[in-house]
Amino acid sequence: MVQEIDVAIALGSNLGDSFNILKQAIAQLTAHPRFTLTACSSWYRTAPVGPPQPDYINGCLTAQVTNLGAETLLAMLLEIEQNFGRERRERWGARTLDLDLILYGQDIIDFPHLQVPHPRMQERAFVLVPLAEIAPHWREPCSQQTIQALTAQLPTAGIQKLSS
Repeated sequence: MVQEIDVAIALGSNLGDSFNILKQAIAQLTAHPRFTLTACSSWYRTAPVGPPQPDYINGCLTAQVTNLGAETLLAMLLEIEQNFGRERRERWGARTLDLDLILYGQDIIDFPHLQVPHPRMQERAFVLVPLAEIAPHWREPCSQQTIQALTAQLPTAGIQKLSS
């Protein structure tokens, strides 16, 4: 039986050539035969959360995955992060690439190593603003609020849409 699931992934980078890294990460994702990109947001410059570090370039994408479970998709995201030199030294530290599985259909997943919807997405304008651009009517499965409604509840003054 073929299982097709819509997913949302947040992307971020604040070390190295961030635009190039993000574009190459998307290329690696779309090279997977069971991953079909459906939309990619604009890029946004955002202030970092955590220790002092450069601003981030953030965006989101939506895709349809076919017979690709959430844990397998997470492993793929982590592998791509490692391909770009991601090191996990400190929580919320600077990074060459950050790929977060934000939504996996309407599934609610609560494993020690994977929580979907992403547990802090509702607090993060740097995730919700780009996601609202491409999936405003997607309902977050826990609250059943749309992404657009969740975004409207957050301050977004520090989010700068970029032309590239």
